[in-house]
Amino acid sequence: MPRAYVGLGANLGPREVTLLRAVDLLAAEPEIEVLAVSQLRETDPVGNVDQPTFLNGAVVVETGFTARDLLDALLRVEQELGRVRDGVHWGPRTIDLDLLVYGDEIVDEPGLRVPHPRLHERRFALEPLVELEPELEIPGVGKAVELLEQLV
Repeated sequence: MPRAYVGLGANLGPREVTLLRAVDLLAAEPEIEVLAVSQLRETDPVGNVDQPTFLNGAVVVETGFTARDLLDALLRVEQELGRVRDGVHWGPRTIDLDLLVYGDEIVDEPGLRVPHPRLHERRFALEPLVELEPELEIPGVGKAVELLEQLV
């Protein structure tokens, strides 16, 4: 089964409770086995900086889902946890689940790009990935630890 890495984020409501509930909901999916969860860390918002700080982390899963099916599962979990997509790009949110890496696949389809297209620019996403898998190779991009070092 492919191994996938999912970014976790929230900056509204009981952030830690919501993120841990998201992990539980993912683990309850029949085609997802949660292998590990990173530490959660406070991070500043990106883009729209006039909003509360985020709590971010990542989870590594093994899944029988395709990348598209896994994305659909992430969107279902977000909806169950009250995520409202109101068109505000990079705005505040109760939960944000991003499919960061899906095995060694590179996917570029409408509504789905894997690895995440801005992963290499985001310390808040790379740090938990390196914590979970220090030797993680991001397909077509490079080693997560080296990408993180470039963000100094």
